Parts: sequence; C-alpha cells; structure tokens
Amino acid sequence: MSYLSSEKKQEIFAKHGGSATNTGSTEGQVALFTFRIAHLTEHLKKNRKDYGTQRSLQLLVGKRRSMLDYLKAKDIEKYRALIKDLGLRR
Repeated sequence: MSYLSSEKKQEIFAKHGGSATNTGSTEGQVALFTFRIAHLTEHLKKNRKDYGTQRSLQLLVGKRRSMLDYLKAKDIEKYRALIKDLGLRR
C-alpha cells in the first residue's frame, strides 16, 4: 500500500484546496508537498545514504518554497493562514 492513497490526497485537497476535486489550487498543492516532505524526511532518518530520495526531497522543498512565494505575492492573508495551518516556519 502506498503512503499517499487517493483518499488521503482527496482529504488534503478538501481541507486546504476548497474541495476534493480542486487539485490545482496553490494551497492544496503546498499542503500535499508538505505531506510528502514529512514522509521523505522520515524515510531519510532511517536511510541516510539514499541520495536519490535526498535529491527528490530538496527539489520538493524548492517547489514548495516557490509556490509559497507566489501565494505570498498574490494573497498575503491566504499565505499567513496556510503557514499557520501547516505549522511551517517563516
């Protein structure tokens, strides 16, 4: 079983994206990236030399950062709410 089932994805998008089918929303994407980042971080704690996963994690963090920057420029209130909701620093 995959760590990220379609039910879990729908749950994430329903909570942050407005609806389960609104998969393109910036808030939903950032929430999904955050979930994946947490999973990869746990994996890397157990498998320190998995450099492929390490690279994937770095790319994912960069994508999330750029999406957060976009959201910050577009709608600062949504940005602040999302940061608080996901428990992200910055």
